[in-house]
Amino acid sequence: MTSDTTTTPESTHTGGAPDQATPPAGGSGRADRQVTPPEDRYGTELAFLAHDPGPRPPGWLLTPRAVVTFVMGSAGEPLGLPKSAQPGAGVPRRLMIEQKFVGERALVERCVVTLAGERGLLLVGEPGTAKSMLSELLSAAVCGTSGLTVQGTAGTTEDQLKYGWNYALLLAQGPTEEALVPSPVLTAMTRGAVARVEEVTRCLPEVQDALVSLLSERRIAVPELAGSRSAQVHAAPGFTLIATANLRDKGVSEMSAALKRRFNFETVGPIGDVDAETALVRRQSRAAVERAGAAYQVDDAVLEALVTAFRDLRDGRSVEGWEVERPSTVMSTAEAVSVAGSLALATAYFPGDRDVLSLLPGHLLGVVRKDDPADAARLLGYWDGPVRRRAEQGSATWRALWELRAVLES
Repeated sequence: MTSDTTTTPESTHTGGAPDQATPPAGGSGRADRQVTPPEDRYGTELAFLAHDPGPRPPGWLLTPRAVVTFVMGSAGEPLGLPKSAQPGAGVPRRLMIEQKFVGERALVERCVVTLAGERGLLLVGEPGTAKSMLSELLSAAVCGTSGLTVQGTAGTTEDQLKYGWNYALLLAQGPTEEALVPSPVLTAMTRGAVARVEEVTRCLPEVQDALVSLLSERRIAVPELAGSRSAQVHAAPGFTLIATANLRDKGVSEMSAALKRRFNFETVGPIGDVDAETALVRRQSRAAVERAGAAYQVDDAVLEALVTAFRDLRDGRSVEGWEVERPSTVMSTAEAVSVAGSLALATAYFPGDRDVLSLLPGHLLGVVRKDDPADAARLLGYWDGPVRRRAEQGSATWRALWELRAVLES
């Protein structure tokens, strides 16, 4: 791949969430889906990047360099295919790669190196920091699918990580290869693909431990098929596993030391740059309204106030340096996107009923009350602190918000 520029600036932000609603030009978005998997939505980009001539690990569809480019984008510059490349139908010879993850390039590079070494990757962080989205993008770029996924819950069983049985065939024929129902993890092993386990720490410890031998020995024993060629299922080259875990979930099962040693840990943090976070929130909320076929009517002042409030409450300190009592609820970028989308849809569906800014305090109250009703008092304290002080300094937006304080007392 060649670029029109000799340098590629790296992003210094962390976290983020994709705009799932509106496919980019040349993409493969489906109008009959609420969310299009990245391998479909960005199919043109993946086909284009597959022509990167660099070295690639066994079983990978893209080179490690191309995987990073797919996730982080081409810095706003179009890339060109090598002269010897013969792209298929619909694949251009020049294409700008969209940035999909708002985060540190070094983080993504470490993740790719971990996967290239066929070692398990564990993405940890606060809820709403795009861990799942990053795992989807990496899986789609490495093996062409993000769908080999197990959702971890308290009800997840070992069968869902290994294999189960078609009980009709089991009763009729006994344990046979045809009666075995592979899990997404077992399917990934046989294909040499990437499996994903979401919220691995929500699984019970005995279920988590099923991954220990799997990641160590790279095979699964099927004792019911002893004596047949399927009694041992071995991982094909390229197989690896990406797991995610939230740091603040309640009811989390601690991972064993043995399982932790099978993973490389990478922490995905909140977005560090206010402009990048505001742009992401704007893009997401605009996409939600456009999907509904309505006009987007949330101005920048409202979005900036929303993002600023989220960041102040998340950090425990305002941008001016004033102390803020943090609520127990995670004030994530994903929550900010949800609130902005609600404001945009309310404006679209109920035009002229009220000023959109007047809706913001009520939505913020709904967010902070999720975990602890006492957090409502902390939000009121934020209003009596930074909101009031900004209003006194002459900001029209924050003055209007200060005048809405009574909403938080209801």
